Amino acid sequence: MQPRIPRQSAGEQDARRPDSADHDPRFSPELVSVVTGARRRALRDGDRQIDTAHLLHSLLEYDPEVNAVLGEGPHTARLLGYLVQRSIGYGLRWQGTVEDSGGVPAVKEATGFSPSAAATIEHACERAARRGLPRAGGVDLLAALVADPRTRAVEVLERAGVDPETILARADAHAGPASTP
Repeated sequence: MQPRIPRQSAGEQDARRPDSADHDPRFSPELVSVVTGARRRALRDGDRQIDTAHLLHSLLEYDPEVNAVLGEGPHTARLLGYLVQRSIGYGLRWQGTVEDSGGVPAVKEATGFSPSAAATIEHACERAARRGLPRAGGVDLLAALVADPRTRAVEVLERAGVDPETILARADAHAGPASTP
């Protein structure tokens, strides 16, 4: 009798192991879930690296605070629609390419991330630190995602009719004033 669940090859099992970058001590538990989900999505899509669109999609799936910042309305449904279509139409031109907006310096320590996604993660952690928090959360990542207008995440947001500057203002208002060191 054949097992109901097919066996995985060693390569597939290794691909499912969490990367140490997923468990960065600067990440809140919610952000760890977001990064882990983005990694799974990238693997499922056949992408070599997590890009900013993977991070955005995972934020929408795993972080209710991010959904509160985005607000209700048809733009959220359109946004999810574009993100879901990534592997079946929208975003196919991204396959096989590395996301690098050139807008911010690449961070070399973040393995498994596109240069833009690595810089976004770093920016989110810096944003949390400026507010006096030891760990970055989903809203920090959302604000960092919209800070660079040349990323895939911003392209998806704009295509869905979501203004990145409005999202940044909402994220800043949601987080409250920055603490002074």
